Amino acid sequence: MGQQINFLKVNHRKLSDDEIVAVLTKYSLSGVLKLPRIKIKDKGLVNIESISLGDVIEISRSSFAGRSKYYRVVVE
Repeated sequence: MGQQINFLKVNHRKLSDDEIVAVLTKYSLSGVLKLPRIKIKDKGLVNIESISLGDVIEISRSSFAGRSKYYRVVVE
C-alpha cells in the first residue's frame, strides 16, 4: 500500500516578533488585535511551549490545492 497523507492535519506554530511585524505589514494591520482570535485552551496549541496572551499563531493547512496559512492572536 502507498503512504497515506492526512490532509486534515493542521500545523500550529508561534511566530517570532520579527515575523509578527512582517504579517502586520503584509496585511496592513495596525496591531495584533486586528487578527482573528484563537483561545489559549485550543487543542491545537497544546504542543506549543510558552504560549501567552497576545502571541500570534500561524496555522498551516494542506489540501489538494496547495498550502494555506492563517494567523490568529491568542486570547483568554
